[in-house]
Amino acid sequence: MKRLLLGLVTASMLLHGCGLPPSRPDNSPQRSQGRGAEVVTFALTLLETGYRFGGKNPAAGLDCSGMVSYVFDKGAGLHVQGSAADLARQGHTVPADQLQPGDLLFFNTRHMPHSHVAIYIGDGRFIHAPNSGGQVRTDSLKNPWYAQRFEEARSLLD
Repeated sequence: MKRLLLGLVTASMLLHGCGLPPSRPDNSPQRSQGRGAEVVTFALTLLETGYRFGGKNPAAGLDCSGMVSYVFDKGAGLHVQGSAADLARQGHTVPADQLQPGDLLFFNTRHMPHSHVAIYIGDGRFIHAPNSGGQVRTDSLKNPWYAQRFEEARSLLD
C-alpha cells in the first residue's frame, strides 16, 4: 500500500507539472517546488508509522508536529521544532488556492487554534499523523471533517 501510494503521488506530481508553477496573476510571486517535492517524497516514506503523543522519530512513533519536524529536518535540511501552534508562527501564509507540495496545513481539531499540522502533498491531499487511527496517513482537504477545521496554510520553504 505504501509503495503504491508513493508511486501514485510521484506520478501525479510529474504528470501535473511538478516543476511548472500553476498559473498565477502577474503580480503573484512564484514559489519553487523542488524542495517541496523532496519533503513530500520523504514524508510518504513514513506512511503507516505509528502515532505517539510527543513522538519525534519514526522508531518510537510520531505526533503531527514531530512528523513535520522530522520530515523537514531529514527531507529538506531545515530544522524546525515545536508544537503545531509554534510551527504556525513560522514561515509565511499561503493562500489556499496557491498550495504547493511541502506547504504546511493547520487545523483546529481540539477547539484550539492550530492544534494539528499536516504537509500538503498535492491534488487536495495531505499527509499527517493524527491521533485517531494511530498511524501516519493521507487524507483529503475535501473531507468535510478536515474542511470545516482548516485554518491556514504556511510555507517554510521559500
